[in-house]
Amino acid sequence: MHPDVIALVPARAGSKGLPGKNVRELCGKPLYRHSVDAAIGAGISKVFISTDIDEIFHHSLPDCVSVVRRPPELAGDLTTMADVMLEFLESALPGGGTIVLLQPTSPLRKPRHIQAGLTLYAGGDCSLAMSVCPANPGVLKWGQIHGDRFQTLSDPRYCFANRQSLPPVFRPNGAVYIFDADTFRANKDFSAASIKVVQMSEQESLDIDTLDDFRTCEAAISQGMTQ
Repeated sequence: MHPDVIALVPARAGSKGLPGKNVRELCGKPLYRHSVDAAIGAGISKVFISTDIDEIFHHSLPDCVSVVRRPPELAGDLTTMADVMLEFLESALPGGGTIVLLQPTSPLRKPRHIQAGLTLYAGGDCSLAMSVCPANPGVLKWGQIHGDRFQTLSDPRYCFANRQSLPPVFRPNGAVYIFDADTFRANKDFSAASIKVVQMSEQESLDIDTLDDFRTCEAAISQGMTQ
């Protein structure tokens, strides 16, 4: 168990890609519940759901789970996760501790991924532990335009390299973020000073935004492809 660790599952009502997705039933339980159960399975004994969805307040949940009301002004399309975190820390968690942020749109994340992240974070030497997955290395060829100049995002030599010779690239997949509550309060944002990573596969990293995404996740769970 992790007595000093708090998991937060942020589940808002609004979604343009798939309305009502956070409470939509995925393989026998609401989408958000997959993240709640992953936290409990990882040994986290304090789980919070920040939501503006009335239905969740009436759901039967384990005793270790608390549902907190998110203010309407923090449930819009332009609301940042940093804003949600700061409000949660101020209203529901005045003390310190380690926060594990689990977005409900990543239902294929497993307890072992959370446990791996907690182990990395507990080792020190980092301000954040987060999950990543493989990405297209072709992005190393990309750049920005400044005036009439092209400025590469990375090593200029990659711009002209064969695709096969490019090094592996990874992207944050949004499934797991682990950080310190007091540090977040002080910085008012996620600190990227030193980041450790938990690697997940592309399939495990699927983020639900549309009905097609939802059906793909449903098929993966039903077929046991993410065990």
